[in-house]
Amino acid sequence: MTAGIDRLIASPSMERCVSARRRVISMSYHAQSAHLGSSLSCIEILEAVFAASNLRSETARDRDRDRIVFSKGHGAMAYYATLEQYGLVGPAQLDAYLQDGTSLWGHVSLTGNVPAIDASSGSLGHGLSMAAGFALGHRLKKRDRLRVFCILSDGECDEGQTWEAAMFAGSRKLDRLTAIVDYNHIQSLAATKDVMDLEPFAHKWRSFGWEPVEIDGHDLEALSDALALAPMGRPRLILAHTVKGKGLPHIENTIASHYKPAQAADLERL
Repeated sequence: MTAGIDRLIASPSMERCVSARRRVISMSYHAQSAHLGSSLSCIEILEAVFAASNLRSETARDRDRDRIVFSKGHGAMAYYATLEQYGLVGPAQLDAYLQDGTSLWGHVSLTGNVPAIDASSGSLGHGLSMAAGFALGHRLKKRDRLRVFCILSDGECDEGQTWEAAMFAGSRKLDRLTAIVDYNHIQSLAATKDVMDLEPFAHKWRSFGWEPVEIDGHDLEALSDALALAPMGRPRLILAHTVKGKGLPHIENTIASHYKPAQAADLERL
């Protein structure tokens, strides 16, 4: 058991997660940027998705590649930090996050400087619709081997458009589409269950024609296994239970982590 844990900690994926988490905290501190907790909760999800996709620096400008829609665009720091880990943005671009002249804003936006960004997001509720469009487009163009991944927040699952897109994808049996919900159980002002209780969450997706899987969203092996499951003739939904603010214990599971930037002491904790 100890040897297995040591291998996991020393794995390239784990090392990328550690580096990305450090980068997020640094970006938040230097830019005094909000959404620190939202970014820290989805680091492992993003790592697993990028590892499973064929999006790399040499394919970024190709039309014929997998698509990643980061619907919870307010967690932009995590997305940018993962892009850096895969050589899809340079360190100087991240150093300029939220500075004058930057192309990397607090909500993910399309930019010619970063061709790996497939969709503008952050206006919550639209991402799954765009992802379903990508998946249907791939099918119509006979690109059946290509995949589409969509990372959502749990809060945006309050939005009617999310469920309209879910119904559309289920009815069209878009089995190359995988949606991953960063289920950190906290949205902007309160616990998700107190704002709009989503449970029975997996059952709702199943009733819309999806194949749901429920896992620990910080478990890289579980994420990898869920993403590698063979298509079953319907889109797949991964409910990834996560911790808001993961990696900084004093802000974990707090609403404040949604708004307060990292502090100097957080940099020291790195």
